[in-house]
Amino acid sequence: MNNTALLNLAADLAQQAGAVILAVRARGFETLRKTDRSPVTEADHAAEAIILAGLRAATPHIPVVAEEEIEAGHRPHATGEYWLVDPLDGTREFAAGRDEFTVNIGLVRDGAAVLGAVGVPAYGELFGGFTGPDACAWKSTGAARTPIRARATPAAGLHVLASRHYAGDHRLDEFLQGRHVAEISNIGSALKIVRLAEGAGDLYPRFGRTMEWDTAAPQAILEAAGGTLCTMAGDTLRYGKPDWANPPFVCTGLP
Repeated sequence: MNNTALLNLAADLAQQAGAVILAVRARGFETLRKTDRSPVTEADHAAEAIILAGLRAATPHIPVVAEEEIEAGHRPHATGEYWLVDPLDGTREFAAGRDEFTVNIGLVRDGAAVLGAVGVPAYGELFGGFTGPDACAWKSTGAARTPIRARATPAAGLHVLASRHYAGDHRLDEFLQGRHVAEISNIGSALKIVRLAEGAGDLYPRFGRTMEWDTAAPQAILEAAGGTLCTMAGDTLRYGKPDWANPPFVCTGLP
């Protein structure tokens, strides 16, 4: 399967998973706690089951690393190529009744996030993209896919996207000192990264803990759209870390 076929697969599964998540929300659900005290719901597990079945049927040669399987004790090894799946990124937002949650399906090759689909079920949005010489990045709100592009910072100043649960974090204030900031918006999940990819923001610094499955899909889309996702030292975020945990990072639009 070439990149276009792989992206179509991921996009279709993200949409299927999103439909299940919305169905669970409509009928009601219980929020439980994982061992790290983060929330999990029936929707997380149902969405992951759909994605894993689809990926393993269509690409049996590509291993899958998925958040809830990891929590259950499944410990796959990172190889040269593997899928990274977060079936419901922003479970806290979902459990609180907010709409800022996503479905993330990313593909890693040789330590780099190269392809991703990010569904935003509550908004009826789907983002996709892959990097490389034939890079593409798009957004759909129906059948049509519209190309997207990150933007250069407008003269009015930076629109900063920040994590909802780190609102008021002194580290953000310190990071923004000396920068021309026009607006700060606090929202949840990987939605912040794909908003940068479509040119709806300029900067997203992340200081709190994230995992590889949180970032692989949106990073591929952002980079395909001309933006960057780098560590605080300026290095492109890489994958295949022993504990799957990311360091702090910063996302930007066009230089």
